[in-house]
Amino acid sequence: MKTENSRVTIHMVSSLDGFIAKKDGSVSWMHSTDTYDKGIELTKEYIADFLASIDCYIMGSRTYEQAIELGWPYGDVPVFVLTNRDLKSDKKTVQFLSGDLTEIVNKQLRPGYANIWMVGGAMLTKEFLRLGLADEINIAILPILLGAGTLFFDYIGKEQLLHLKDVTAFKDGMVELCYEIKKE
Repeated sequence: MKTENSRVTIHMVSSLDGFIAKKDGSVSWMHSTDTYDKGIELTKEYIADFLASIDCYIMGSRTYEQAIELGWPYGDVPVFVLTNRDLKSDKKTVQFLSGDLTEIVNKQLRPGYANIWMVGGAMLTKEFLRLGLADEINIAILPILLGAGTLFFDYIGKEQLLHLKDVTAFKDGMVELCYEIKKE
């Protein structure tokens, strides 16, 4: 796979008021019990097809630790964890990286993976946007207002134009928005 064909997507699940975790860091609210009759069903097949399209994940260390706690949703897909801490994993597909984020993304990941998903956390999202490393943002908004917690976006430091690529409403009330990041 060639660098020019790769895409980096920032993916987050958020409350309607823009939080990705509660004040205590928990994400227990990430399952909707709402119903929306016009939405599409989030079936196992739909999820499997979607996940099969992702070539690798990149995340921060706190997101990694949370994923381990929640039951590791990434299967055998390569996962790159950005950290300066000395972390260990019993998963063969997990690799820990540190260093210059631009070099990691453009020289290590883009040449080998076409569909790269950056899945957290907030600090890493901010750096991907600030450095212009992402091609799109995919945000799933759940029908809840948390009122406080960790914001998905906070003070990126630059204005960024986006282009709406797709909107999908699901039967559980979740809405997924996909934006292309316009390059300057």
